[in-house]
Amino acid sequence: MQAAMARCRRHFVAAAGFSALVNLLYIVPTLYMLQVYDRVVPTQGVQTLIFLTMVLLFGLATLSLLDRVRSRLLVRAGVLLDASVAPLLLDATLGRPESAMARQALREFDTMRGTLTGPGMLALFDAPWTPIYVLVCFLVHPLIGLLALAGAVILPIIAWRNERATRSRLDRAQAAAAQAYAGQDAILSSAESVRALGMRRALVARQLRQREAMLTLQTEAGFKAGSYFTATKFVRLALQSLALGLGALLAIDNMISGGAIFAASFLIARALAPIEQLIGTWKGIVQARGSYRSLDTLLAGHGAGHDATRLPNPRGALRLDSVTVLNETRDGAILNAVSLDIAAGEIVAIVGPSGAGKSTLLRAITGALPIDRGTVRIDGADITDWDPERLARHIGYLPQDAALFEGTVKENIARFATELDGARAEIDAAAVAAAEKVGADTLILRLAGGFDHRLRLGGRGVSAGQAQRIALARAVYGNPALFVLDEPNAHLDAEGDAALNAALVRLKAEGRTVLVVSHKLSILPVVDKLLVLRDGRVELYGPRDEVLPKIAPPNVRRMVPQAVAS
Repeated sequence: MQAAMARCRRHFVAAAGFSALVNLLYIVPTLYMLQVYDRVVPTQGVQTLIFLTMVLLFGLATLSLLDRVRSRLLVRAGVLLDASVAPLLLDATLGRPESAMARQALREFDTMRGTLTGPGMLALFDAPWTPIYVLVCFLVHPLIGLLALAGAVILPIIAWRNERATRSRLDRAQAAAAQAYAGQDAILSSAESVRALGMRRALVARQLRQREAMLTLQTEAGFKAGSYFTATKFVRLALQSLALGLGALLAIDNMISGGAIFAASFLIARALAPIEQLIGTWKGIVQARGSYRSLDTLLAGHGAGHDATRLPNPRGALRLDSVTVLNETRDGAILNAVSLDIAAGEIVAIVGPSGAGKSTLLRAITGALPIDRGTVRIDGADITDWDPERLARHIGYLPQDAALFEGTVKENIARFATELDGARAEIDAAAVAAAEKVGADTLILRLAGGFDHRLRLGGRGVSAGQAQRIALARAVYGNPALFVLDEPNAHLDAEGDAALNAALVRLKAEGRTVLVVSHKLSILPVVDKLLVLRDGRVELYGPRDEVLPKIAPPNVRRMVPQAVAS
């Protein structure tokens, strides 16, 4: 975040420079007032009034133009900040989806960016000019200067008290808001299940309780801030009126001119305006500060390190050395010291009871889930030595939920390569070839629009079985060397099962390495080895015909040789 802010520094510096000119030009109406009361009215000089008015209008036009320029500079800084941070932020949220901040990162960033380009930032630029206006008040008369100085001391004290009173409340309110928004997003992503299970009213009540907690904290902070803002407004208006009265008293004693009476009131109002504006926008400034810290934490270490050496394309040999993945509370292991050796071209079926760690193992192998201890090696190289994006092109991953995205079927199969630079015709041909390889081309062509059939948000628009076969086509797109398939036949019918087995046979003939989690027996004839996981540990691992008799009943063992022979 510091580096991103540094890229915008020249915009902020320029805006601060224009703020200096704007604040100097704010004195023009005061000078005009002094000249009108002290020169024009006593001498009835109409020509002098005309020229003074022309100078005033020129100064005000210049002030307005400079104010517009500094506002545009801040907007430009916001655009540059977005261009610098948003790509890293999106990448970091995908890299750390388990982080609670990841789901709110863009919302937090937009809050911070809005503050940096809004009234709060302008007030910060204007605040350093308060001493200058106080000094001008001293030039008008020392007593008026002391009155302005009193306001310049009292208002910052009120601002400091406001910050002390609202800081913790605003931080807690911000955290509660993030939790409420995340909960709402999660519910919306499963809206169909919520309606089907009759949970709508219950979850609405739950969300309302979360919002009530958030609003309570926000209301408390708002009431506190409102009290201090009211005090600020009272002090500013009182000082402005007292300046008028003090000026009149001094004018009666001929210590200042008549024009200086109104000039004193204007100068004090202008001197205290930035402080009042700061207090009014303090809630946004505090939220922006909290957002900055959260985003900086999220981005810490992202993209750090040197560029990885470009390794040759993998052949698919896989080795795990004591791979351990801890649970969220860090008091237990989901995977516990898992060690495996899988030769290139082998098909390994992973079985075990629910909660044994099968899906976690696949996610760790693909690099989707960081491991806590141990190493995963592909062709002898630690996966951390690979560029993640480049390695991912050599891995065909099929998760349990298919995870299709909004876009066409072709875009999903092609891993959205169309969004990057690439030959359109080559991408189209590769997507069609991938679908043909797994036998999904026929079902895709039956869809409205075929490969150009558009899926809605969350991949909606096809059945679960169709989604799984499209996701399988996506896994084989680009001919990866290693395939990691998590229950690829969970939603398949008999036709889909046959297509999957044919695809596995084809991949085996091509020398691809395949790891597949499945509870269906239909894949057993094509696998070379069986891995049995239990409680995150390797219970059995070896050739299929050696392991199967130890875990399967006799009727299952008889079915496998018959299926292999057929």
